Amino acid sequence: MNTMRKMQVLSDTAQFDLCDYVNHQTQSKPNLPGIYYSTVSGGCQVPLFKVLMTNKCLNDCKYCVNHSKRNFTRMELTPEELTRVFLNYYQNKYVEGLFLSSGISGDIETSMEKVVEVARLLRLEHGYSGYIHLKILPGSSKDLIKRAMGLANRVSVNIEAATPDGLAELSTTKDYQKDIMRRLKWIRNIHNKDPLYAPSGQTTQMIVGATDETDEDILNRVKWLYDKLDVKRSYFSSFKPLEDTPLENRLEPHPLRSNRLYQADALLNSYNFDLKELIFQDNGLLNVEEDPKYSAAREMDIFPVEINQAPYRHLIRVPGIGTVSARKIIAIRKKRPFTKLEELKKLGVVVGRAEPFIKLKGIYQTALDVF
Repeated sequence: MNTMRKMQVLSDTAQFDLCDYVNHQTQSKPNLPGIYYSTVSGGCQVPLFKVLMTNKCLNDCKYCVNHSKRNFTRMELTPEELTRVFLNYYQNKYVEGLFLSSGISGDIETSMEKVVEVARLLRLEHGYSGYIHLKILPGSSKDLIKRAMGLANRVSVNIEAATPDGLAELSTTKDYQKDIMRRLKWIRNIHNKDPLYAPSGQTTQMIVGATDETDEDILNRVKWLYDKLDVKRSYFSSFKPLEDTPLENRLEPHPLRSNRLYQADALLNSYNFDLKELIFQDNGLLNVEEDPKYSAAREMDIFPVEINQAPYRHLIRVPGIGTVSARKIIAIRKKRPFTKLEELKKLGVVVGRAEPFIKLKGIYQTALDVF
């Protein structure tokens, strides 16, 4: 089987590993397998080469397209093949970085060694100095993790579930504490000792809806990962039933559930919200019909806030005001007070959402009880 055929299959399979990508092609990019767009700060989309080294896997994760007992075509790229294709894409300016993951072919150490070898070939043999994100396979040795971190900008271990019981429901071949949590702690410790190892830090991913874990369970774990293990970002992959897997008959979660989790995650990670400020329904889920920031704001007793006096921590709790616009408000009001909503709109404030929660020079904009 030729390399590009392998590429097509393994890049299609890689779609289940998330990295903020938007899967689409533009007229300026060729229709080649493995090109995905990652959204970075500022909203820019950066094309990455995103692929699995192999879809062979010993793990029996019930939700996974690569489930060990699933009957489909298995294939594998060698480190040399993958390096060659990536360099071709990069030199032709089709992509600007690499996101590399893998199934487990043979054993964990051999499979992880092949992932690390790709990064070694690129860095040391070909002088590539651009972005590399390497997935750390659960159960990998500390030595291989350290080697990966010495070559990659960012690494990640997919945690998959919020609790040990949740992972036990999904897989009999992974141990939550030993294979995953211990590796996350190793990554934190290695990076803290020398920040040049994986300088962009570590991320993780959870499957949403494959078990009965609630949004409250998920966000509790996410908050703990940020506070205790210095995880930089969490990704939420909506469960999709796949033919010939043990969960093929399980219902998909609500299509907006992962979106609401991302919004709530941003409140915890970027807006310094406490988990107790978020509003969960009786079943432990977020309200999919409403932005969690708006749900939280309606229960807070700080509103309406005076735009010309409110501290930063209150401004960023106003729906429609983000971290950037809050900083702009504080900088401008030192020189002159705000008197009109149009002035806020020019700063990027979504005034239609913010109005019920603010005052301008002591004047209420819209009564909260109207909403």
